[in-house]
Amino acid sequence: MRSRSPLADHTVVVTGAARGVGAALAHEIARRGARMALLGHEKASLKAVAESLPGPALAIEVDITDPIALAAAARTVRTGLGRPSAVVANAGIAEGAPFLSTDPAAWRRVIDVNLTGSAHTARAFLPDLFDTAGYFLQIASLASIGAVPLMSSYCASKAGAEAFAHALRAEVAHRGVAVGIAYLNWTDTDMIRDADQFAVLRELRARMPRPARQVYPVETVAARLVRGLEHRRTAVYVPAWLRLTQPVRAALPPVVLRVSRRALPQLEAVRACEYTGPLGAGGQADHAASTRER
Repeated sequence: MRSRSPLADHTVVVTGAARGVGAALAHEIARRGARMALLGHEKASLKAVAESLPGPALAIEVDITDPIALAAAARTVRTGLGRPSAVVANAGIAEGAPFLSTDPAAWRRVIDVNLTGSAHTARAFLPDLFDTAGYFLQIASLASIGAVPLMSSYCASKAGAEAFAHALRAEVAHRGVAVGIAYLNWTDTDMIRDADQFAVLRELRARMPRPARQVYPVETVAARLVRGLEHRRTAVYVPAWLRLTQPVRAALPPVVLRVSRRALPQLEAVRACEYTGPLGAGGQADHAASTRER
């Protein structure tokens, strides 16, 4: 028999839980006996995920770039499920194109969601994690380690989220709170499936080394993340070989530069570098919600 999970009978918060990695994480964590708080856009989808879980769950529609709304969400979680013992800052969006072709507001929105939204999430729930000696898991990316062209906002936001998590870890360790960073490669979500519809991003992935271009099932990714969550890991790599990029990360920019000098002129010649706009249903939902709020 499987031993009892450390997450059993504890409250866990996941942002960006309406679909993709967030929804898969919610299922994996709930199966281990945790009470789930699902945060994000798309209220109907959040509710559907919550209702499909085997245990207690709350679906809370909230924009993670709004600190006042997040503080209210934290109060709702505290009242409805108890103080969280773990928080996963998973919500994220992306767009693709040469930097000068991107919409400035959309470019800034990626930073706001992926970096500032993660910081707002930590700010809202850290008081609870202090009380529970809890764990904060920041979902990062291979893009945190090695930036690539045509995704400048996403790479900048994920590198920033990694740096934020490192700084936060040093600040809160003496309070008994652990902070982890999860480095993910390409995962089979609607964001990545949408990206593959655009020649510029499809070619970007195709020109990566064979292991780096592989797309991993979301259930596989979620299962590995939950094991990291259970053991309060400082770093979680999905797939495991991504840890090998850490010692050589300083060597990655020159490699990317050489490949880009050959590949980008070819893509530009066939006008394949079109602006993608927000990728995936999650990105489009965020765009719709943020546009309404302006």
